[in-house]
Amino acid sequence: MGKIENNKKQKKESLLDAAFSLFTSKGINKTSISDIVEKSGVAKGTFYLYFKDKYDIRNMLISHKASQLFHNADEALSKENITDITDRIIFIANHIINQFCENKSLLGFISKNLSWGVFKSSLMTPSDNDDINFYDIYQKLIYNAECEFKDPEIMVFMLIELISSTCYSSILYEEPVPIEKLKPYLYDSIRDTIKRHTV
Repeated sequence: MGKIENNKKQKKESLLDAAFSLFTSKGINKTSISDIVEKSGVAKGTFYLYFKDKYDIRNMLISHKASQLFHNADEALSKENITDITDRIIFIANHIINQFCENKSLLGFISKNLSWGVFKSSLMTPSDNDDINFYDIYQKLIYNAECEFKDPEIMVFMLIELISSTCYSSILYEEPVPIEKLKPYLYDSIRDTIKRHTV
């Protein structure tokens, strides 16, 4: 990477880091583009070279942060000898949940701002070359499974909604129970969901 490209990347990362810090401390509604550029030390005009508005940078952050979560989980899975599709999906879910337990501000940010539309458009077609395509990981899991699934996109939608909505209160507030106590029930529900979609 040349000096100019490296400089551009650093400015973009600085903007992303500043936006994430402000969004998680102040909230998106109370954060302005001026706040982001001031914190990042980048000129306001530079912001618009990379992003249309603060919602565009929010979507990029969701894609980038979620991509890191899935990448870490996929890397960990590749070191395990797990062949069953259900066990592989549960391993990935467990790894991501554990990452959220370690970084609760990230959980709060993603849970508040992630909708299926944002997830599908940003994570399944990442706008940053450094981010992974979640759909590639999911397709690889499905393709290598020893069974077939009906409506695999609906299945992933159900799993993501189930995991994200169930874990939020359990991780942040230990409601209705702490996450470790909830996990066996959650994983049984994941198994049931996968089983219902198996042909």
